[in-house]
Amino acid sequence: MKILSIHTTIFRSPLKTPFKTALRTVENLEDIIVIIECDDGNIGFGEGAPTAVITGETLGTMEAAISYLGSIIAGLSIINDFEEILYRLHSGLLHNTTAKSAIEIALYDLKAKSYKQPLYKLLGGTQTSFETDITISLNDIDKMIADSLKAISLGYRILKIKLGNNPSKDIDRIMAIYDAVSKDTILRLDANQGWSKEDSVLVMQTIEAKGILAQCIEQPVKADEIAGLKYIKERIQTPLLADEAVFNLAQATSILESNSADYINIKLAKCGGISEAIKIANKASEFGVSCMMGCMLEGPIGIIAALHVASAASDVITMIDLDAVALLSSPPNNCSVTFDESHIMLYNESGLGVKYKN
Repeated sequence: MKILSIHTTIFRSPLKTPFKTALRTVENLEDIIVIIECDDGNIGFGEGAPTAVITGETLGTMEAAISYLGSIIAGLSIINDFEEILYRLHSGLLHNTTAKSAIEIALYDLKAKSYKQPLYKLLGGTQTSFETDITISLNDIDKMIADSLKAISLGYRILKIKLGNNPSKDIDRIMAIYDAVSKDTILRLDANQGWSKEDSVLVMQTIEAKGILAQCIEQPVKADEIAGLKYIKERIQTPLLADEAVFNLAQATSILESNSADYINIKLAKCGGISEAIKIANKASEFGVSCMMGCMLEGPIGIIAALHVASAASDVITMIDLDAVALLSSPPNNCSVTFDESHIMLYNESGLGVKYKN
């Protein structure tokens, strides 16, 4: 199973409603699909979503990176040279984590196909059923309440509330949504680096005094403010989730050793793919720290890959934030995976279980 060619295509899809955070507004999903063809006829699929404000990548930079990286792994064998392929992939070009992740996903798809196993089984996983949250975009309070109630009517029990553009208004948003939904609804709060450490403590202590204890508050300060995370963690009751502060194993280890967060959000696009994601999950497990499996605005291929990893590390990945497919205006029809709003089910098909149709 030698690599013959690596090429890309673009997957575009409108979203049901604009996706709004403190960092960006997106109306249409626009991702890169990686297609790796081998000499035995097998084809592997990968996907990556350009997120310039987080990973620094655009469609253009990803296409260039994938073309270059493809040239240095072409001709190698998926079966015999897999570790060498990964070494070349990650040492041959700095950064470009989403491009690397998209290639890695396709490589692991092929590796699992070579063993005629679903990827999650090859990675040692058994879990096939998952419950995801749903993102409530950053909007005016009435819109966010309406979106929250609609999500609950569709069967979602876990809401990920986007915040971060104004601490005072964010307090009002949280309290209004909390009052509007049933008390068994789980709230995850995400400020997307939009607060200072002082504002983070003020917001969280204010809502905690009102009896509101969210499941977590995600990355309230800038990605490089590790001391700020620790400052917040020491002053609030709500568990703190590190997201943009953790791109790789070294950063995860630093967060864990300094006890600067309660949880870690693993995203394939941040860490460069499946191999590093598993390393981060294993390191978190050593410290007894649970993780979230998160995503960018990815289509079904990227989300399915993340699910296979979540299955393999289900002992430590206890929270699923893989709602991107649910945000698309049209459901996917190119995979053997059930996407039923909050419920996602993997099946016993080799590789990722996707068949891309351009």
